[in-house]
Formats: sequence, structure tokens, C-alpha cells
Amino acid sequence: MAKRVRNIQLHFMVTEHERSFITEKMEQLGTKNLGAYLRKMAVDGYVIQLDLSDIRELVSLLRRTSNSLNQLTKRVHETGNIYADDIEELRKSYDKLWETADEILCRISAI
Repeated sequence: MAKRVRNIQLHFMVTEHERSFITEKMEQLGTKNLGAYLRKMAVDGYVIQLDLSDIRELVSLLRRTSNSLNQLTKRVHETGNIYADDIEELRKSYDKLWETADEILCRISAI
């Protein structure tokens, strides 16, 4: 055993759910050797870290636009009047919303 190529042992704990998930992935791959599977995933596997700041901006724009629309609707119901400036502000808000959504979708499709 002294001439082993792999002579460093790594140890980590998983939950029951994580273990069943690992087993399921191994079955999908068609392997039964846990050590080989974990080694391959640790060395060659992919880690995806998503930058969700654009999505947060989109959600923020959605909230602001929804609030603007709700305020406008409330004012129309109270006064019976609608002003061109209010409609224009809402239109600009929706344009910015769609522009941001389109940018995000273009970046996602490039992945």
C-alpha cells in the first residue's frame, strides 16, 4: 500500500438527502464506484456561480412600475382624470423594464 498513487485521503459529511442525490447522479452516469465519481466531479466538474444583480434590478423595476400603475389607477378612480405626463412616465418605466429583460435574456442565451 505504500506505493499508492493516491495517498491523501479526503473526508466530508453529507446529509441523507445529499447522499441520495449523489447516488441518483451516479446512476444517471452509469457508475457504481463512489470514489471515482467524487474524484471526477471534484477535478473536472463545473461550478456555476450566477450573478443575479441584473435579475434583482429587473425585480426592482417591476415593483416600481407596479406601484406607479397602482397609484395611477387609484388616482383615476378617485378623480376620474388621467394625465398625459402620468401615462408617459408609466410608458418610460415599461420601456426600461422591457429593455432590461431583453438584455438579460440576450446574456442568458449566450451562455
